[in-house]
Amino acid sequence: MNSRILIAALTGLMVLAIAISGCTSSSPSGEPTTTAPAEKPLYIVGIDGAYPPYSWIDDKGVATGFDVESIEWIAAEQGFEVKVQAMDWDSIIPSLLQKKIDMVYSGMTITPERLEQVNFSMTYWIVNQSVAVREDSTLTLDDVKDGKVVMGTQSGCTAYDWIEENLVATGKLPEENVKVYKNIQLALTDLQNGRVDAVMYDVPVIRTSIEGKPLKVLGTIPTGEEYGVAVRKEDTALLADINEGLTKLMASEKWDELKEKYEME
Repeated sequence: MNSRILIAALTGLMVLAIAISGCTSSSPSGEPTTTAPAEKPLYIVGIDGAYPPYSWIDDKGVATGFDVESIEWIAAEQGFEVKVQAMDWDSIIPSLLQKKIDMVYSGMTITPERLEQVNFSMTYWIVNQSVAVREDSTLTLDDVKDGKVVMGTQSGCTAYDWIEENLVATGKLPEENVKVYKNIQLALTDLQNGRVDAVMYDVPVIRTSIEGKPLKVLGTIPTGEEYGVAVRKEDTALLADINEGLTKLMASEKWDELKEKYEME
């Protein structure tokens, strides 16, 4: 083989070696490695597990509801993943602050007291309070407002705050006549069994929860409460993601589908 052919052959082998080496990288041990795609962030979403139509655990043990489907849609749109976790409502903000969960997306009213501890997203829903009684009850809404009842509600909720501020603090309703429960379903069971005279809670939840039960809605107390998604104050990037996702969701066809599916209006 003459020298020109030899040089050409060696040059070709060098080019091929360089091309091959550009397709892989090597670990310190010399083994080829590939670059894995970056994993999506995973956020734990705290919910009230007995709060239809917003969030509840169905008979198969799966979280569902208007808020649950909303955050799942937002997660897919914004490029992160979520795991939904049900917990007692009165421990949900402490769990958020202790980093056991990353957000609360479960019909949480934005209040000054809560804003001292957490940040909230933009408002995504507005509700009033509803009062339920037994079907055969002769009570009126004025009787409730005058404190002539034994009242049940969920602990740590804004209905409880309203009862305390407007009935107990004004001397209309004795403190011992306020019965609090871990969730509103337990309160409605006690109402049905005659242990309380009335139950106060958010309008859509009462409406959904009394279906098929010997209970009725007595009336509505306008409070104009605004719902938002709660996050820790330092989680500004997550808050921005949630707000962007909510804006997209509320402008999409999915929003109308969810409102219709869960009979929100």
